[in-house]
Amino acid sequence: MEINWIQIIGYIGTVLIAVSLTMKNIVKLRWINLFGAATFATYGLIVGALPVFVLNSYITLVDIYYLSRLYKKKSEEFSIYPILPTNRYMKKFLEFYRDDIKKYFPHFKGEMVEGKEIFFVLRNVLPVGLFIFEIKKDGTAEIVLDYAIPSYRDLNNAKFLMKTTPKFFKEKGINKLITYSDVDEHIKYLKKIGFKKGAEPNQFVKEL
Repeated sequence: MEINWIQIIGYIGTVLIAVSLTMKNIVKLRWINLFGAATFATYGLIVGALPVFVLNSYITLVDIYYLSRLYKKKSEEFSIYPILPTNRYMKKFLEFYRDDIKKYFPHFKGEMVEGKEIFFVLRNVLPVGLFIFEIKKDGTAEIVLDYAIPSYRDLNNAKFLMKTTPKFFKEKGINKLITYSDVDEHIKYLKKIGFKKGAEPNQFVKEL
């Protein structure tokens, strides 16, 4: 049976556009949508479907425009904001993102915030992450929760915490971070930001 490459081009464009709509990260959404629209525009041009070509060419240009704006955007401002375990907004935050938090931190419970150091990670003053840890006696801090909301899950929060704020940890006498995880996606994240397998089961360690 002869392969109809023109139809395959159309199907690839359709699939890419459909996949882009499932992306939570806006940059990934724009890139995949751009390739999908460009592919589908090519299909429309080949088969002589002018409306398909014009519409998807327009979508391609729109994606290029917004991606250029995203990459030229002024550098974001990061900061950390300490809060108490009784903070009402934190309780609302944990409740709102409860199901998503469970995917990456299945053992986390709300009452675990008691007696811990708690910080919101602010990005242009928006609370986009929650960082909770407990300081041990030997200069080690055990991370209880390092959560970023889906639309800002691009490693920049972690880079800010782990690379640009070492003074923050040093001032607290912290020279090593540890955490525990048996979630594959979370383990991939930990390795990307410099954590290595520890001596204990499911333990990951980062020297500062």
